[in-house]
Order: sequence, then structure tokens, then C-alpha cells
Amino acid sequence: MAASVSTALDFHFTITHSSDTKKPFLFSLPPRQQSTKRFTILCKSSTNTKSSPDVATDAEAGPLPQNPSLSDQLKPLSLNLLSKTKENQQPQLHSKPNSTWVNPSRPKRSVLSLQRHKRSSRSYNPQLRDLKLFSQKLNDCEPSEIALSAALQEIPHPPTRDNALLILNRLKPWQKTLFFFNWLKTQNLFPLETIFYNVTMKSLRFGREYQLIEDLSREMIDTGVELDNITYSTIISCAKRCNLLDKAVEWFERMYKTGLMPDEITYSAVLDVYAKLEKVEEVLTLYERGRASGWKPDPVAFCVLGRMFGEAGDYDGIRYVLQEMKSVGVEPNLVVYNTLLEAMGKAGKPGLARSLFEEMVASGLTPTEKTLTALVKIYGKARWSRDALQLWESMRSNKWPMDFILYNTLLSMCADLGLEEEAEKLFDDMKQSEECRPDSWSYTAMLNVYGSGGKVEKAMELFEEMPESGVELNVMGCTCLIQCLGRARKIDDLVRVFSVSIKRGIVPDDRLCGCLLSVLSLCEEGEEVDKVFACLEKANPKLVSFVKLLGHGEASFDKIKEELRLILNETVVEARRPFVNCLIDVCRSRNIPERAHELLYLGTLYGLYPGLHNKTAQEWSLNLRSLSVGAAYTAFEEWMGAVSKVVERQEALPELFSAHTGAGTHKFAQGLANEFGSHLKELAAPFKQSEEKAGCYVATREDLISWFQSRVPSVAC
Repeated sequence: MAASVSTALDFHFTITHSSDTKKPFLFSLPPRQQSTKRFTILCKSSTNTKSSPDVATDAEAGPLPQNPSLSDQLKPLSLNLLSKTKENQQPQLHSKPNSTWVNPSRPKRSVLSLQRHKRSSRSYNPQLRDLKLFSQKLNDCEPSEIALSAALQEIPHPPTRDNALLILNRLKPWQKTLFFFNWLKTQNLFPLETIFYNVTMKSLRFGREYQLIEDLSREMIDTGVELDNITYSTIISCAKRCNLLDKAVEWFERMYKTGLMPDEITYSAVLDVYAKLEKVEEVLTLYERGRASGWKPDPVAFCVLGRMFGEAGDYDGIRYVLQEMKSVGVEPNLVVYNTLLEAMGKAGKPGLARSLFEEMVASGLTPTEKTLTALVKIYGKARWSRDALQLWESMRSNKWPMDFILYNTLLSMCADLGLEEEAEKLFDDMKQSEECRPDSWSYTAMLNVYGSGGKVEKAMELFEEMPESGVELNVMGCTCLIQCLGRARKIDDLVRVFSVSIKRGIVPDDRLCGCLLSVLSLCEEGEEVDKVFACLEKANPKLVSFVKLLGHGEASFDKIKEELRLILNETVVEARRPFVNCLIDVCRSRNIPERAHELLYLGTLYGLYPGLHNKTAQEWSLNLRSLSVGAAYTAFEEWMGAVSKVVERQEALPELFSAHTGAGTHKFAQGLANEFGSHLKELAAPFKQSEEKAGCYVATREDLISWFQSRVPSVAC
């Protein structure tokens, strides 16, 4: 068994005494006095020899050199730190070491970065404060050339590259940015790099000065200054803001030819440009190209795609956007949800819109006024009254934000669906609200609710209440009220409302004139007609002259055609068909059906009744949805007259005939379907209500031929 041998080693170290005790040891003067200390370190080893306590040999320390090195100075210190310890004795910690705090959100790097970033000299620039004050002085001075030139004479320091760039970045008005940039070019102090052009272009983009930006870009090309990704992105985004879509496409294609890859902002901007140009294929191609190059779409890009598919009513495209967002891992924000909800409404998908809204709320996002307004419009268009009212209750319970637009949208939906009680509750909530007091459009919606329901007294109370509440009546509210009074045959109140409205500054528009024409068709000959004529004379004298012309039997068809053409040319497109409908109703109420047929023919000739007739081998149909009651009667008579001639010529007929009036879901509306059904019963026509489709009346060929044989003289023209 091997014996344990302890070896004693003698070490010598030198302590240098300095006369200056305040100075650190390492920075002491040359040694004046040296003393040598010796101590013994026992080393334990396992050998076959016997242990001997005197094996150690003395090694005298040699003299230190005149100029000792750093290692020579540190050697005595390191030896002094060694302490005599017994065998197997562990050192004792007399105090707890200080802990080092580490920020968990910003962990310390494990290794130093091999590529050191150049420290910005701006924070150490002693001229920084003066340059900031000078930039503020330029921003505050007058934007004239004289004032700016005088201010530049007081520049505190010579404009070096960094100083000039600092001033250029801090200038706010684009006129001053451009002036300072042009001044730098005249000084020739240093070459203007790409960054100077980019900063100037971004300032010009805020001012929507595309032409100046393009001039600078041409200057860069001519002088050999490189256009980088930021340059192209600024040009393209400014062209899009200025609605110069062709220019945006031109510069984007130029960018690709130079070999530069677009960034996220550029991709989103160009996608929006192609979408506004309705270039769906180009949008999808660019999207796929960007994805293949490693681009990760941002929420803005998905907003562009969703808006594009929504405008086209492309439900599959909207689903594609949702799938792409999930595959890319982009969480939709409120802007994306709002865009997709509007797209769902245009695509006619209220169910999917409801699911998307529930998903948004479940994700923790709080809907804004725009979100709720879009959803209410979707429910109102789809006639989903129950879902709309449930949404309103959720708004109240969750205290979601409400504004004028949202309240008025809800009121308009209630008017469209005939929800009178719900509209009154909403209106009362607005009156109690501090921020959303009822405005002119709120009162208009309530006038529409009461007018559609025939509640003349409540409508008139609102009319009297408006000036007391400081709310001005608009032309739409006046139209709703006059229509309500006309249906109730309260002509005196109608005249008073019209006169008061004119005194309050209401300018009659084409819709109000059409409403007066509609009231005129309900009046019998006599005093009522004269009163309505007096109102219509103030609103549109040409209409009064044309109505009187229709009653003259000696007026030729060409004269009627020319006068109607002149009137329609001066009428907005949306009111042209209602005008002709009301004029036909007036002719039928005055018992001049031949004029009604002439007006229907002219309306068809001028393209006001597209899709009126449809023929297939199995079915002939008549579409009456866009016609008034009198116009529908006239169109049906025309149709039956044409069919009777086919029967007389014994030509082939289809198996089925159908007339479509549509099914009004408004609970207060009389509805064309009910009026037309009553008219068919009076004629004893063989058309019956379809069991499969509301508002559709069908007849077989055999029943129709049999009816013609007995009623042709009374039906044909």
C-alpha cells in the first residue's frame, strides 16, 4: 500500500513599503525598502518513499528588475491571497455575497455581438441643443422665402452632414423641408446622399405633393444618387394617397426591374392600388409572389384583400382571406374585423358576419362604433330584427361605445322593419344620453317610423317638438312627413308642413317632388288637387306643366316623349323611375289609361325598367318589383295583351306563366303583393299565389287560354 508523503515548499514574497499610504499598491513609487517573508505550504502526495519533513529546499527570491512588469507586480499580491489551511478544511464564507439583479424582460446576452454597432454621435454632440433650437426657429418663422433665407443666415454651426440631417428631420411643414433641402444643394458642403432625398420625400408625402416627389426622384436618377427601397416605397405610397394609381403601378414595376425587393409597406400599398383598379388577378398574383419571396403579410394587406372581395361580393374570396390569416399566424385587429364585417354585408352573408363578430368578442377585442354600425346594417338589410335587437341589448349591458351614427343606424333599421316600440325606446335612450342627443337624422328616422305606420298624430308631435329642441328639419324628414300626411289624406296639414319647411330653408329635391306626385295620384279632382298642385308648383314648375299636358287629349305622343325626356335629364338617376311610376299612377287615377301605357313604354325605352319580361321555353314571367301599383297594373295589361295576340295567332306557348311582385316584410307596408292579388281577383284572372314563393302568382297555359277566350276584350289593349 502506498505511503502518504507530505512535502513542504517554501515560498518567498516581497512586501514593498511606500511612504505614501494613500496611493494604491499597484501604483506605488519604486521600492525603498524590501523585506522577505517565508511560509510553508504542505502538499500531500501518494508515493512509495517514506515521508521526510525536511525535503523542502529554500529558494531565495531573486532581485526584482528596475522596471517590473505588470505580472511581476501582481505575483506578490496573488501569493498574499493564499492562506494557510488545514488538510481537507473548507474555506468559510463570513458574509453573504451581493446578488446581481437580472431584468427578465431583457435577458443578458450569452456572448458579445461580433459586429459592434457604431455608437451614434448625436447624443454626445455638444451642438445638439443649439441645432434643435434652430430647427424650432425655422418651424416657427413665416413660410416665405425672405423669412427662411434670413433665418438660415443665423444658423449656429456650420452645416455638416449630421447637423444638416438633424435639422432636415425636425422640420415639420413640407415647404420648409423642401426649402432647406434646396439650400443645402446650393452650399455644396457635402454630397447629398439617398437619406437626404428620402427624408425630404417623406415630408412631401404628408403634403400630398406627388409631382414634387417625382421631380426629386428624376433628379436622383439624373445625378446618379441611388434609389433604395425607402425611396420607392415613399413614391408609391404618395401616388396611392393622391389617387394616382397608374403612377403607383409604374413605379412599382420600375422597382422590380431594378432588383429591389418590396417591404411590407410597399406590398400593402401596391395591393391596395391593384384592388382599387379592380385588378383581382394582379392582386392575387402579387400576393402569391410576395409570399413566395418570404414576405409575411400584415393586417393592412389582409384588410385590402378583404375589402376587394367584399366590393365584388365574393364570399369564397373572403373565406380565402380568413384561411390565409390563420395559416400565416396573423391575429386580426379591429380594423381587419371591421373590414371583413363590411365585406360580409356586401356579400350578403349575415350568418358568417355574426360568427365573425362572436369570434372577435371571444378574442378579447372590444367592438367600436364602426364595428357595431356595420353589423347593424347587415342585420337590417337581411331583415334579422331579432338579432339586431339582441345586439342592442348586448351594447347596453356591456356598455359598448355608441355614437350618433350607430344610434341613427339602429333607428333606420327599426323604420325599415316597422319596429315602432323598439325605435321609441332607442329614441328615449338618446334623449337621456349626455353625449348622443337626438339630431336631425334621429328625428328623421322617427318620422319615417311613424309615417310608415300611419301614426300621423305622433309624427306631427315630433314635427312641433323639433324647433323646441333646437333641431332643424331636413328635406328627408319633410319628405317622410308629407308622405305620411298624404296617405292619411290630411292635405291641409300637408300644405302647412310644406310651407313651414320652405320658410325654415328646406330646398325641395327630386325625392320630395316625387312624393308630391305620389300624393297627387291619391287625390280626387277638386280642391285637394289644387292645393297639392300649388305645393308642386313651388318645388318643380315643369312637373306641373307636364301633368297638365298629360290631360290634354290633343297632345301628340312625340310631344309627350320630348317633354318627358327633358324632365328626366334634369332629374337625378335615382328619382327617374319613381317619377315615371308616379306619373303613371296620376294617369290611372284620372282615368286616362292610354297615357299610362305610353309612359310605361317610354320608361322601358329609356331603360328605367330593365328585366321587366323574361322568356324561356318552359316559363314566361313578368317582374313587377320595381313598379308602383298603377304601373304594375299597366304592365300586367300590356303583358296580357301581348300574350292574347300570341294565342290568336295560335303560336307555341310555355307551360307556365308567372308574375313576381316581391314579398314586403315591413309589417306596416300595404305591399304591392296584396294590391296586385286583389286586382287579379277583380279581373278573375287564373293567376294564383304560389305555395313555394311569396309574392309570386302563377298560371298554367290551359287556364290562361281558357280565360282569354272569355275575357280577351276586357284585358287586351
